[in-house]
Amino acid sequence: MLLIAGIIPIADLPLIEGKVEKNGGFLSVNGNDIPPTQGTAAMISAALEVSSFLDIEPPHVVLAGDIGNGKGSRLIYRYLIENLESLSARVLALHYCLPIIQLMKQLVAVVDKCGTRPVLIADAASMYAAKAAGLAGKFDIFTPDASEIAFLADPEAEHPAYISRHLFETDSSRVPELIKKAYANNAAARLLLVKGECDYIALEGNIIASVNEPDIPEIECIGGTGDTITGMLSAFVHAGYPMEQAALISARANRFAGQMAEANPATLVGELIRYLPEVFKDKLDSWVEKT
Repeated sequence: MLLIAGIIPIADLPLIEGKVEKNGGFLSVNGNDIPPTQGTAAMISAALEVSSFLDIEPPHVVLAGDIGNGKGSRLIYRYLIENLESLSARVLALHYCLPIIQLMKQLVAVVDKCGTRPVLIADAASMYAAKAAGLAGKFDIFTPDASEIAFLADPEAEHPAYISRHLFETDSSRVPELIKKAYANNAAARLLLVKGECDYIALEGNIIASVNEPDIPEIECIGGTGDTITGMLSAFVHAGYPMEQAALISARANRFAGQMAEANPATLVGELIRYLPEVFKDKLDSWVEKT
């Protein structure tokens, strides 16, 4: 099972858990329709496209509404802490939840107790919580953007609130240096996929690949395109692809989807996601052969 967990910015959405399906232009979980916009929903939508293309089990999700008060985030943490072992997830991908350090510590302790330990992936605020809790090394994959890798690399940033000081540190030329610093500070997962103008893939401290073609700068302006990469990566890992290969495929696919969609800054992320099956049909076999 691929289990994706994160909040949805809908105030009255209760905690929901179950298999995700398409319902017209929406994602549907147990009769709850969710728009596949940026954030956790975009991540899920991209993962669903991968699972549909590969004809494997669709993602299973744990979601709750949260508009900043932390209520939904706490529901998600506690549900995972109480139920993760029985869910038998092969991959656990954590997206945005309020960074509650003590609850993250409890969740990772449960992950370590699972009979078959799931591959542990984090994006967005879940990375902040993992670093703040001193648990980055327990994670298999982080998928930061340029500002997030700056946060991970900063030894003085001990709390997620520090992320604000790095919001404008997006100089892509510094990313290789920041990757090395993040590993040196024990603030990186085993594999990093750093998303940006040039995507970098690092494994255990070493940059092993970069992706900058096709160059579609417009997708940098589109909210949710980083989330789609994480969703695809999670689904390919669930399908049995090696982590490094899954990361490389996902970074490439995002760019080609932007190219096929003729993306511009006004393009919605859902328009790119719709092109993913076409990208996989045209490119996936050759990408797998080359890696």
